[in-house]
Amino acid sequence: MDMSGADWMKPKPEETREPVDLQTDRPHPARVYDFLLGGKDNFPADRGAAEAGLRANPNSRIPPRENRAFLRRAVEYLAGEAGIRQFLDIGTGIPTSPNVHEVAQAIAADSRVVYVDNDPIVLAHARALLTSKPEGRTEYIDADLRDVRRILDSPQLRDVIDFDQPVALLLIAILHFVGDADEPYAIVQDLLDALPPGSYLALSHLTGDFDPVAWEHVAAIYARQGVTMQVRPHDDIARFFTGLELVEPGLPLVTKWRPDEHVSPDITDTQVSVYGGVAKKA
Repeated sequence: MDMSGADWMKPKPEETREPVDLQTDRPHPARVYDFLLGGKDNFPADRGAAEAGLRANPNSRIPPRENRAFLRRAVEYLAGEAGIRQFLDIGTGIPTSPNVHEVAQAIAADSRVVYVDNDPIVLAHARALLTSKPEGRTEYIDADLRDVRRILDSPQLRDVIDFDQPVALLLIAILHFVGDADEPYAIVQDLLDALPPGSYLALSHLTGDFDPVAWEHVAAIYARQGVTMQVRPHDDIARFFTGLELVEPGLPLVTKWRPDEHVSPDITDTQVSVYGGVAKKA
């Protein structure tokens, strides 16, 4: 999954680029997610993994949809009430409107957003579709969440983000694709350590709390196709916020985090199965 080398992002006229391995013969979380949202930017391997997951858990389409709605509400809060103007979105996924910069810049046109993903297909779409308002900025980094140093040392990040000012770190539906062997808590802490006081973490994560057997089956199916998936209980997800101050209403299911009129009153906790929260760094 590690698409090392970002030279393809800014080619030099005098150089010949090596072909990028798009790895379309194997599923990628971003493209599986796109399929579950009803998108078209996916391949047979992605659709096969998603359809197998749906057979194991027919509710599998609901978490991505409710997660996107949570992302929108979280960014509205961060750009509005919290006054954040800088966003680092890691695990961006295939662009799905409204995107982070669209939500943030609708509130504050000078908002700056850096998108990070390790799928070159995602970044190709991002460059084509995620265009900033003139007052703001958008930039794109080819990197894996697990390579924190690569992200933080990226010239694109340093060009857009002022690390003397608060930043919103968005880790939306990405950490359940990081197994314990890759030390996800250390990854999050290293990212937070680089951010100044007044910054925020917005995070969402799949859980098996309401239907453990179904989600264990989904994780096993993905694992057989080379995709790590580790759903976690509420207490384990809460650990990602250690040392931070959770804003109200804490870490509920995403449908219960500052819901608006778009949240269906008929949706069940078992169908949602995603916790989400926003927290401030003192």
